[in-house]
Amino acid sequence: MENRSHALTTGFFTITLLIAAVLFGLWFNRDRVERAPYVLATTRPIPGLNPQAPVRYRGLQVGKVASISFDPNVTGQILVTLNINKDAPITSTTFATLGYQGVTGIAFIQLDDDSVGSPRLATNSDTPARVPLRPGLFDVLEKRGKAILDQTEIATQRLNNLLSEQNQRAILNTFSEISATAQAYRALPEQLQPTLERLPQLADQTQQTLKSFNRLAGDADQMVQHLQAPNGPIARLTDTTERIANSVETVAGELELDTLPQVNSLSDDTRASMRALRKTMNKINDRPQSLIFGAPGTPPGPGEAGYSASAK
Repeated sequence: MENRSHALTTGFFTITLLIAAVLFGLWFNRDRVERAPYVLATTRPIPGLNPQAPVRYRGLQVGKVASISFDPNVTGQILVTLNINKDAPITSTTFATLGYQGVTGIAFIQLDDDSVGSPRLATNSDTPARVPLRPGLFDVLEKRGKAILDQTEIATQRLNNLLSEQNQRAILNTFSEISATAQAYRALPEQLQPTLERLPQLADQTQQTLKSFNRLAGDADQMVQHLQAPNGPIARLTDTTERIANSVETVAGELELDTLPQVNSLSDDTRASMRALRKTMNKINDRPQSLIFGAPGTPPGPGEAGYSASAK
């Protein structure tokens, strides 16, 4: 009987000790931080977000997700209630995004701010303030991924059009032409080899020709210098020309003083002789018999013997 009583007492004591330990643990681990409610209203999908998910402000944990529910006033809108520490700097420019922890797919709320120094956002349990939810990294990647897939599909279609049978034949023909051109270029060095071998000789001949031109230019310079010397041929020719010009001027002056009057007199005599000759020819034309019988005598004038008025 005493053994049973002792066992019962020990059992009650053990159960009481366990209950006290549990209550002490709950009391010790209870959250003593004062938090303020905020609400996220969004129509975006929130995969992986569950109640009690952490809320972080620029990487620091400042609260938890209290509940997730549908908005009874707006169809399709989701309301996410957040309990955030009152000392967290939630302002009017604060916004939320959906983040993910590694590759596990567990989501959390990431808070950030567009600027520094904005006024704090007032909230209370009756009318909790709303914080906008912006697209997260995965949302942006999903949106851009769809655009990339669309562009990839378009590029694939264009590639298929490019690789059509007609274009394939054209590409093969182009490759054939390129191959023929390459073969022609491959044979070109062999054809140019003789010319390349003659290039040194041609360069020597060109150098000799340039030397000849240089010597010719030197000789020409010497000849020009000799011709332009003070007593050179050009100077002597100039002196001779001046002497000839002076002589011509002297002769012309003498001719003008002595010979020209004689020439003028001779010209006058010539003109008189020509007039006399002209008269004689006119008389011969009028009386050709005068060459045989001689010139007729001068008829008597009035008052002279043999004058007759009818003869006139």
